Formats: sequence, C-alpha cells, structure tokens
Amino acid sequence: MALIVGAGIAGIATAVRLAVQGYRVTVFEAQASFGGKMHQLELPGGYRFDGGPSLFTLPHLVDELFELAGRNPADYFRYERLDPITEYFFADGVRLTAWAEEAKFAGEVEQKLGVPATDVLAFLRRSGQAYAGTADTFLRRSLHKAGTYLRPEVLKAVAVLPQLGLLSTMHQRHAAAFSDARAVQLFDRFATYNGSDPYQAPATLSLIPHLEHGLGAYYPEGGIYAIAESLVRLAEELGVEFRYQEPVLEILTDGSQVKGVRTSQGTYDAQVVVSNMDVVPTYRRLLPRLPAPESTLQQPRSSSALIFYWGIGRAFPELGVHNIFFSADYRREFEAIFQEKTVADDVTVYVNITSKKTPTDAPAGHENWFVMVNVPHDQGQDWAQLVARTRRAVLARLHKALGVDVTASIRAEHVWDPPGIAARTSSLGGALYGSSSNNMLAAFLRHPNFSRKLPGLYFCGGSVHPGGGIPLCLLSAAIVADLTSA
Repeated sequence: MALIVGAGIAGIATAVRLAVQGYRVTVFEAQASFGGKMHQLELPGGYRFDGGPSLFTLPHLVDELFELAGRNPADYFRYERLDPITEYFFADGVRLTAWAEEAKFAGEVEQKLGVPATDVLAFLRRSGQAYAGTADTFLRRSLHKAGTYLRPEVLKAVAVLPQLGLLSTMHQRHAAAFSDARAVQLFDRFATYNGSDPYQAPATLSLIPHLEHGLGAYYPEGGIYAIAESLVRLAEELGVEFRYQEPVLEILTDGSQVKGVRTSQGTYDAQVVVSNMDVVPTYRRLLPRLPAPESTLQQPRSSSALIFYWGIGRAFPELGVHNIFFSADYRREFEAIFQEKTVADDVTVYVNITSKKTPTDAPAGHENWFVMVNVPHDQGQDWAQLVARTRRAVLARLHKALGVDVTASIRAEHVWDPPGIAARTSSLGGALYGSSSNNMLAAFLRHPNFSRKLPGLYFCGGSVHPGGGIPLCLLSAAIVADLTSA
C-alpha cells in the first residue's frame, strides 16, 4: 500500500508509477480537485484559463507514463510543437520572434539585435551539449545516493564540466556570449524558469534554453490542464483512488519507520508514504515530532508570481501564445525581488493566451490573457498595495508596447498573489519552486527524494530534487519510483 499526500502533477505521476509497480495507491488532496498549481479556472463571460504552469517542454516525460502502463499516449493526450515559441517586446520598441527552428531564430536575433547568428548558434550548441552531458546524472537520478556517482553516465557529465561555467553566473555567461544587452536579457530570463536570479544563479542553468530551442516548446490540446486530466484518468484506470477535500493532518511513524497517515476522516496504514507537499510544511505540519533538516529547510526561497487573469474583449493578432514584454532595467527587477523582497516599479510582463490555440477558451473575437509578473514569495508584505501598484505598471508596459490601453478591454478579472498561492498549494510563502537556485551548490542542497531517518517516506514535487516546473516534477516522480523499487 502506498499513500500520496497531494494531487499535484508530481503526486499524480508518482501514483501512476507506483500503481504500475503493483502498489495499491491512494492520493489525498486538500482541494476539491487535482492539479495543484496545474489547475484551471473560469471567469464570467466564457473565459477559461490554465491556472498555473503555461509552458510545456519535454513532452516525452508525459508519454512515458502512458507507455509504462501499456497505453498509447495519443489515446489520452495530444500536443503540437509551437512555432513560433515566443514573441519578445523590448523596452526600446524592438520586437523579436523566437522561431522554433534554431537557424531561423538565430537569423532573427542577428536581424533585430545585431548579434551574429553564428554566436547564437554556438551558444545554443553549447547549451545542448551541457544538457546532454548532465541530464541523466543530475535530473533522472538522486544526487543523494552514492550509487548515482558510480554509473557510467557520470563520465559524460565530467566531460562537459568545462562548459558548465561552475564559477560564473548566468548573466556573466550571457554577457560574455552576446554583444547586445537585449540578447543578454533574453537569455537571462531563463533563470525565472526555476524562480532564480540570473545575476546570482550559476551559469550551469544556461542549459535551460536548450529545452525550448533545442528540444522544443509544445502546446497540449486543450491546454496545460489537459496534462493533469489525462494522467488522472490513467491513474484511475490503474486503480488509484483519489480522495479530495481530505487533507492529511499527520504522517504516522513508530519512530523508526513510516506507518501511514492520519487525515480529517480517518487513519490509513501503509508501508510507503510520498509527500507531494512542499517539504517545509511537510516537516512543520505533518512531522512535527521528527527532527527536521533545518539547513535544508532554511535555504533561500524561490520567487513567486503575481498573476492577473483577464478576459479581454477584443483580439490582438500581433500576439502569440507566449509573449514577453521586457522592462528597461532587468537587474533592478531582480534586486527588488531577492534583496528588497518587493516589486520594482518597471516590470517584465509575461502574457500567455491559450485562446490562440484553443478558441473555446474565450468568446469569439475575445482572448483570455494570463498575465504574470515575477515577485518575491510572501513574507508579510502589503500585497494589496503591491498588487494595485504592479497592476498599474503592467498596464503601462502593455500600453507602451502595443499602443493600446488594454484597461478598456478587460471584461473579467481574477488575481492570484503569493499568499493565495501559498493557501491553495501549501507552498511556503507561495514560492513556486521551493528553494531558489542562486548558488552553485543549490542542486545538492535541495531535499532528497527520500527520508534518511524514516524508511518508507519519500518526497516528490517542485520543492525537492530535481526542482520545480512540469518536467522536473515528473522526473521527481520517476526518481521516487526507482527508489521504492530498489
């Protein structure tokens, strides 16, 4: 018997993998439905939104779950490769399209920013080599087991060490690679994929662009929420039971090993318990008598997000599925987030519009705008004031870039701020990715996927190894499954 705390994407994927291994699996979820951050919402007037994640890469990690269960992925879940990937709007008025094909993208950067296409292609090639050399070791295996370092693929990781830039930051790597500050800003933004600061995060994270430009960005038919829907359907076919609105109150132990869980409705026995809850509240709330790994739990938190869900009463044909409106001073944004724990006056704005691909997500002639700004996690800030001020800054940035006052087109609105994220997802302060990756040892300082003190207790999700975001959460499930089968 295996019990899983939380029906986020990592919890769902873990449930599938353990069911395939032969476990009877029950998943407990405090909310009324599955998905965690990967939820959906609807606003009056016919606007549907993916609530959290909006970018989909490494789709084979989803396909893999269906294949493990002997199913055809296409019977459950379909997706297409995006081209273009993103529309970039720089503060000086320059607009750049990130095409899916690397050479075409490099040519666009040369034409719009004056950076030689050969420099862009050389950078992307190094990014791909770094990913290929390290992914098997650092993403698919536990970094906290000695056996990981005895595997033959470690030699591949050693071979690419000179390309990882272990002693420099992402920003330093990009500034050395590109002659134009706007190109540097474009590649610096990939630090936000795990809630980090490019001016502090190690240059090893410069392999992230390969996920989009080398392996591709994708759009799931029906939106990101379709990933969770399809995997829950698979899990239920495999016999997994989902118990909604039944929060786990305590993980039960006998002092030497895990014994099960206690919920608001009863006590359940199990030999395996997997927490998909943020690792900090897992210890503080569910394991209050177990000595916690304080040095791990006190690692600096990642950034959070402030999201405006807007039903827009007109169409913007110049926009794509993914759109980035850059601020004029990127460094100032990250100083505000990570040093001052606030939001800068001038912000970079991300706009995701799924109605471009799924027209039923908005009424005819309208669009559904998921508008996100990177912000600090909640530490008691005056969020009412920050939300109001940031909303004005967002509208000003959009007005300048588009030449249109978007305010007049907003027909419906919902706001999700860090306290709201924390309340819905049990993530500490609403930090989207657990701890940040703002130092070269961050990957090794994340909590392992198992308990060193309680046999039978495991951890998955964005707050533990290998990190946050859809692909890494799916990989955390794979690691847990490997550990439980060992």
